[in-house]
Amino acid sequence: MSKRILHVATNVAHYDDPAEPTGLWLSELTHAWDHFEAKGYEQVIVSPKGGFSPLEPRALKWPLLDASARAWLDNPRRMALLAETRRPDEIDPVEFDAVYFTGGHAVMWDFPNDAGLQSLTRAIWEKGGIVASVCHGYCGLLNVTLSDGRKLVAGKDVTGFAWMEEVVAGVAKKVPYNAEAEMKQRGAHYMKALLPFLPYARVDGRLITGQNPFSAKLTARKIIAALEARSPAR
Repeated sequence: MSKRILHVATNVAHYDDPAEPTGLWLSELTHAWDHFEAKGYEQVIVSPKGGFSPLEPRALKWPLLDASARAWLDNPRRMALLAETRRPDEIDPVEFDAVYFTGGHAVMWDFPNDAGLQSLTRAIWEKGGIVASVCHGYCGLLNVTLSDGRKLVAGKDVTGFAWMEEVVAGVAKKVPYNAEAEMKQRGAHYMKALLPFLPYARVDGRLITGQNPFSAKLTARKIIAALEARSPAR
């Protein structure tokens, strides 16, 4: 039976200032999608509100716009997937083996407190599935509480976009909070690469996280390894 992956994307199109656009960092989706597609996995995209997921403009410029992301932009069928994402209430978590939170600064606004995403994530985790994120996608894990009242990330090794990377990227004053610090406050063991923007990922059981946009391929490979090493979660 084919594995099924649930990708999570944002609906937010700008920072607090509407003149500052942001959105999904496209390659964080496409790099993982390509790896999963090569394995024959079924894939679905969900967002907090469903419908359109805007793209981060900075991710669409050379050299960040690589062959994988460019292929999506040039493929109307693929782009339609980002125009017609599903809502959380349209998803049955029993049908999925893993949930993968994509990033882009936009997710800092709509991922952390979305009840629908939290419910899906908790259900997939508690049925034995894999929960994963890359870059700012880990903001979607900040407030996921399990049925026993514990935070999903408490006591777990976790990585995601580092505060130093926010500073280097020149957006530290534009983001609504320090995600690295927030993750630590929830009892997670936050870890990162020695230098900013190096590929880096952590695996703590069924929790798999990648640090930055350049970690999407590595994170996807670790998700695949975890899925192939175990029987289907459903």
